[in-house]
Amino acid sequence: MVPTFDEYIERVSEAVTAGTGRVYGTYWNRVREVWGSRRLNEPTPLEIRQLAERMKDQLVVRRNSRGGRTAAEHLISSLRCLYSYAEADGLITEFNNPAKRVPKPRRLASTRRALSERQLASINEVAATTGNDPELDALILRLHIETACRRGGGLALRRADLDMEQCMVQLHEKGETVRWQPISPTLATQLAGHSDDRGGGKPTDRLLRYRNGRPITSRRHDHLWQRLGKHLPWVATQQVSTHWLRHTTLTWVERSFGYAVARAFAGHNGRSDAGTTSTYVRADVYEVARALAALTGESHPLLSAPVGVRGVNTQGLIGPSPGDGT
Repeated sequence: MVPTFDEYIERVSEAVTAGTGRVYGTYWNRVREVWGSRRLNEPTPLEIRQLAERMKDQLVVRRNSRGGRTAAEHLISSLRCLYSYAEADGLITEFNNPAKRVPKPRRLASTRRALSERQLASINEVAATTGNDPELDALILRLHIETACRRGGGLALRRADLDMEQCMVQLHEKGETVRWQPISPTLATQLAGHSDDRGGGKPTDRLLRYRNGRPITSRRHDHLWQRLGKHLPWVATQQVSTHWLRHTTLTWVERSFGYAVARAFAGHNGRSDAGTTSTYVRADVYEVARALAALTGESHPLLSAPVGVRGVNTQGLIGPSPGDGT
């Protein structure tokens, strides 16, 4: 017998990754509220579309609202995920999968963009001189600027992921991707010192921590940007977030070193965003290290030759940290 939504969502929730559960959990809860006692094969594509429209109408309007498109898209995606497991379990056929016959709303262009050097300097200055733990906040910002990692990559960082000799960090990001990313000697030293002062004691413990030793969560990022918005009104007005730092660094790398290096710097390795040509123009970690060295104005252990690229300021976007003696 085909299970109900209440029964099957419970089972699927135990099978997906933590990241998927965080994204889809809210929408699965909404489905359970509306259809919890119904069986998976009962709703029609029209009913799914109607539910998506109701979610758009009930959305809390915020400054960065996109008219509920994201909520509708995530609801449909969450149902597609649920029904894909039902197909694999033989509970429904592909032909009878109603979620596949409901198109997602057309995604609008992102409002995120690269920050200017002046804006980036202002953000770093405020983070390092305000709040209850400016040392931590400045370290978080530098990590994301140097690596262009996503917020989840920074939160997942462990002491075991820090290679002091080669000045690299191992990033664990969405889609269960793992990659080694070059960092500057200054950042490597700062991360190691931070771990020694606040670390949990085990190599697998989270690296970024509060003064009391607890690992930080995504709430630290939220509070950081809220504080920055109070000191820098344009941050609040434009809803600047950690992901804007990724845009900033990757834009700078692309303009200075080309698309292939920017793609490697970002950790993109699929073909969907670049086509087959990306197979032949793939950049390696040494090219990423060269871009990083120009970005920070510091030499890197992976490089045996001096860093230089025509038209690039050797101080890059951030340059040496205040008081680091360089």
